[in-house]
Order: sequence, then C-alpha cells, then structure tokens
Amino acid sequence: MSSNTIDTAKLALISQGAAYGLLIGLSVLFCGVILFAVKIQKAYLSEDSGKSEMFMVANRSVGTGLTASAVFSSWMWINETVLAAAMCYRYGLAVPLWWGSGLCFQIALMAALGVMAKIRVPYAHTSLEIVRMRYGKIGHLVFIVLNLVNNVFGCASMIMTGSQLIYGVSGMHFVAATILIPLGVVLYTAVGGLKATFLTDFLHTAIALILIIYFTIAVLTNDAVGGLSGLYDKVQATASDNYISGNYLGSVMTFKSKGAIIWSLILKFGNLALVVMDTAFWQKSFATETKATVPGYNIAAIAVFGIPWGIGTVVGLTARALHNTSIFPTYPGSLTETEISMGMVMPYVLKALIGSKGIIGFFFLLFMALTSTVSSSMIAVSSILSYDLYKTYLNPKVTDKKLVRVSHITVVIHGVFITGISIAMNYGGANMTWINYLRPIISCPGIIPLILTLFWSRQTRLAAIVSPILGFFTGLAVWLASAKSLVGAVDIAATSDEYPALYAAIASLFSPALYSVIISLYKPTKFDWREYLRIELQDEAKLHADSESPSPNESGDENGENFKKSADDNVKSVKSTPPFEPVQSKTQERIDVIGEKVLSPETQKSIEVEKQSLDDIQHPFDDQTLKELYRWLKIAVIMFVVIVLVTFLAWPLPLYRDYIFTKSFFSGWVTVSIIWQFGAFAAVVIYPLYDGRHEIATGSRGIWNASKRVLGR
Repeated sequence: MSSNTIDTAKLALISQGAAYGLLIGLSVLFCGVILFAVKIQKAYLSEDSGKSEMFMVANRSVGTGLTASAVFSSWMWINETVLAAAMCYRYGLAVPLWWGSGLCFQIALMAALGVMAKIRVPYAHTSLEIVRMRYGKIGHLVFIVLNLVNNVFGCASMIMTGSQLIYGVSGMHFVAATILIPLGVVLYTAVGGLKATFLTDFLHTAIALILIIYFTIAVLTNDAVGGLSGLYDKVQATASDNYISGNYLGSVMTFKSKGAIIWSLILKFGNLALVVMDTAFWQKSFATETKATVPGYNIAAIAVFGIPWGIGTVVGLTARALHNTSIFPTYPGSLTETEISMGMVMPYVLKALIGSKGIIGFFFLLFMALTSTVSSSMIAVSSILSYDLYKTYLNPKVTDKKLVRVSHITVVIHGVFITGISIAMNYGGANMTWINYLRPIISCPGIIPLILTLFWSRQTRLAAIVSPILGFFTGLAVWLASAKSLVGAVDIAATSDEYPALYAAIASLFSPALYSVIISLYKPTKFDWREYLRIELQDEAKLHADSESPSPNESGDENGENFKKSADDNVKSVKSTPPFEPVQSKTQERIDVIGEKVLSPETQKSIEVEKQSLDDIQHPFDDQTLKELYRWLKIAVIMFVVIVLVTFLAWPLPLYRDYIFTKSFFSGWVTVSIIWQFGAFAAVVIYPLYDGRHEIATGSRGIWNASKRVLGR
C-alpha cells in the first residue's frame, strides 16, 4: 500500500463484504432509477436524450428549483462534509465557517457569468465554444487542455478520496473501490445525458441532506455527547489535551486560528477554479431557462454555506471531545496525521456514537457525493470531447444522432481514464490535503482570462493564449521555490506545507491578469461582441441543417415543434432567418418553416450568417428578453458582492480576535448552523418538487394511464 493509507486490520468499521454489497447495490439501484426516469421523460415529457441539444444542455428548459438542486449537488463534494470535519478537528471551529464562505461565492460569481453568457452567446453549449468563437483554434485548444485538466483532476481526486475512505472504513482494496465508484455513473450518464444528471443530482441532494441533518442531530443528542451544553463542557474539559498551535490560547473554541484562515484561503482559490474552469457549471447555466439562472444559482450558493458549517463543527469538535475515550475506534491510540488527511474523523465519530448503522449511512453519504461529482464531470468532459473536439475538428458535418453516439462513447472513455488516474494518484501517495494544495496551481491560471473573454473586449487573442500558460508556470515555480526555501525540500511532505501552497495559489490566480493586460496593451485590438452572434447563428444553422431529423409523423417531431415554438417566442429574425429545424427527410428538398415563412435552399444560402455585415445581425432575443437578462445580470452582480462582503468580511473578521466562545455563544452558533441545514433542505429538495409539480403531474398521469392500459388487457 502507498504511504498515504492506514492499516485497517484493527480499525475496520464495516466488513469488506458489506462494503462491496453497498457499493455495487447502490450503483445498480441508481442506474435503474435514472434509466426509468429517462424513459418517462421521453415518453411523456417530450424530452429525448437521443438528441444532442437534450443530451448536452437539456433543451435549455431546466427551471429554477431543479437548477438550484443540481448546482447544490454538484458543489456538495465529499470534501464539504468529510474533510470539513477533519479540518475542524485539526484547526478548531473556525474552519467550517470559513469552508462555507469558500463554497458560496463561486456559485454567485457563476450566476453572473452564466447570465452574461446568455446575453453574449445565447445558444452556446460549452464555455469552450465561446473561447473558440473569439480566439480561434489555438486559443480553443489551450482552454480545452485547461478545462480537461481541471475536470479530470477534480473528478479523479474525488474518486481517490472516496476510495481511500472506503479502504479506511472497510479494508476494501482502494483499486476495487476506484473501479466500482464510477461504474454505475458511466451507465446512466451515457444514456441519460445532462438531464439525467439533473435528476440524479436531485436524488443525491435529497438523500445526502437527510443524512447530514440526521448525523448532526444524532451526534449532538447522543448520551456520550450530551447536547450543545455537554459538547461544550467536554471540549473545554479536555482543552489541555487539545492544544492547537497557532490558535488563540491553543483553543479549538476560538475563531482566531492562523491555520484555519490559511487553509480557507487556499480552499477558496482551488474552489474558484473548480467552478469557473469546470464546463459542467457552465452547461448547467446554459441548460436553464433565461429566468432561472440567477435565482437558481444563488439559492444554491446560500444553501450550501450551512453544510460544512453545521456538520463540520459538530463532528469535528465531538472527535476532539471523545478521541481519548474508550468508545473511540482508535483508542488507546490517537488520531494520526494520515488518518486526518484521509478524512477518517467523521467515520470514527459515527462508529463510536451510532455504530454500524452510522457507517452504513456514511457509505450512503459517500456514494451520493461521489457519484454526483463524477456524473457532472462526465457530461462536461463528454461535451468537450464530442462537441469541441470531434465536431469542431474531426467531423464538422456530423449528424445529430452520431454526435450523441460519440458523446456516449466519450463518457465511457472518460470513466476509464479517470479510474486509471485515481489509481495512479493513490499509488503515488497523494492525499486530500495535498490534492487541495495542488489543485489551485493547475486550475487557477485560466480563470481570469476566461472571465475577461465575456467581460473585456480588449483582451487580445495572444493574451488569452499566453497568459494562462505563463500563470501556470509562475504558480508552479512559486510553489516549488517556496517549499525549498521555507521547508528545505521539494517532495509531497514539503509541498503539503500550507504557506508554499498559499503563495502558489495567489500567483496562479492573479499573475495571468497581469500578463493578459500587458500583452493586450502591447498590441491593442477591440472585439465586437456582435461577432459572437454571427458565429453562434452560423453554428446553430449548420447543426440543424446537417442533423438527421424525423418526418412530421414520427414521435420525435414533437420535440421539433417544441423547438420551433421556443424560437417563435424568443428569437427575433436575423434578416428574416432565425435558427430553424429541418422537418423534411434528407431525400427531399430541405425547407425550413418558421411560422408562415418558407425558405428555399437558394434563399437560405443567399443570407448565410457568415456573409452578413455586423450591422445586419440582430440579437436572437427580443428587446424585452434582453432587458430582463440585463436586470438579472445586475441582480447577480449585487448578490455576488453582498455574499463576498458578508461571508469574507462582515461576519468572520470581527470574530478574529482574542476571544474564546462562551457556552451561550457556542450554542447559538451551532443552532443557527443546524437551522441553515433545514433551510437548505427546503430550498433544494422541497422547492424543486413544487417548481416541477406540473412536469411531475404529467409524468405521473402518463404512467397511470399506461398502467391502466396494461392491466386492462
């Protein structure tokens, strides 16, 4: 075994057989549920994942509630629960709140980026498509590499984390766990596409939140803990044994913790990259209705804040109170740094207080968080490989049906690839802490250039291509040089030191901004935003003209009618030729119908988008829709600023002083965090059910009527 794992001979919390059964059984169960849901969607809701528009961006029809649930689920990585508790044990109660603040602001930023993308490039499929439109082939390929590295690295690190936890809990070999974790996800993602991941995200969110709330309350109310008052008393009684260097008076009950604030800053940089440079978050933005992007993302941003704060505080401090007692699994030994870095704090606490039921519940939570992350990554990488690479460079005239088939294949390829990367990282000795330090250096350099692609018309092609590359090498150089200077070595142990990691993250994030401005000013140009509309409309026309479409009598035509209705509602004519969908077979002369207008191929050719003057190109959204989108953009920017000011400054900084929480303040602190968990459940589980009540009713009626027909025979 690698140096980052532990000996489970004495500490196995659940049998290997039970672990295999849970992992395989949950994979099969979820795969079956999602495949059934996909069939219902196709049969009764006219949502066919066999079409690329549905597979990649869910027909751009996802409402506010499901958007909030999906974004929340995509961002509720296993780190937010398991590692938050471990870092609370390491640094004290400051970590969980800092962790919450390090999760929500990126989602709020993505709300602003998402709505701006709808304004600039209304029908984009991936963020990379936007880059290609502006910077051409080389810029496109550079950002493809950046996005793939970010997606593969983030996903593989989560699988590695999960496999280490499963090994630590059950003794199952981490290679077996690494293979089994993504297996079921590959099956339902390949068939269901993005909408399938939205549905699984909802199921994951509901189950995971129920478990998180249950664990928090069950731990607190256990007799060995004695509620909020008992937990406070026990932690204070063992203060001399729980001294933390860098904390005020060494207390775990103070917010003044140097280690916690350093850790939180590194986390913020890494998490920012995982959102902005992850095409999955962009795709979910593209998949939403125009009015759902900002509220959906901001609901998720506010809801996710309370998750690491509540469970991280309760479980982390409980471990501090009980780790030297006979009920703790490691007793009479102490928790090692390896066990903390692996995230074993939470399963040890659950085993001590809830028993085997707690470990089974932990397995469920682990599975929910891992598969949600993996499915989101698979759709993102599949879209990059199929749309940005295959369709753009290898087969521009690919039909819609074949494009979906290629997407299915790339899902499987990605599943196999990340499995191999995860195994290699395990054998290489990586752990969650080191991964969280490395991630910002790899992923951050592209953030600012990508944001400027939508917001700054003067960023040049050369600047966009060169600045992320220079930023990566700057961050890497700072990381290794700082490790050598401050620690005296360049290895995993030295680069796991928090200060080199922080300096490197800062360099990786901000240096590309400097490089971009300098390079752009060296040979300035100004990009006309209307160019986005020219290329976007051309791409849409090509996609629909080349696709294999069913005849009017086939079942798929209903989906085409939905598209045309959406076009009628939302698209202003571009010289009387908005994007359209073909309705005749390939052997017939193609005609395109929008309302009462019929355009022959000759007429269509004469007004090809790429030959139009920019002055002739109008936005596909009407003035009212654009006005509404700009209003949402203003709201998104305000929300982002407010969330940053509150969670970075107004709330935590006044607490960063020579102060140890009193019992009453601590009780209020934890109580509010638990209330926040219930609020999150209402926002991302109950509200989506209400928001989607009409679709649920339609699907239910379809199932009921089909059942009656079958029984009637």
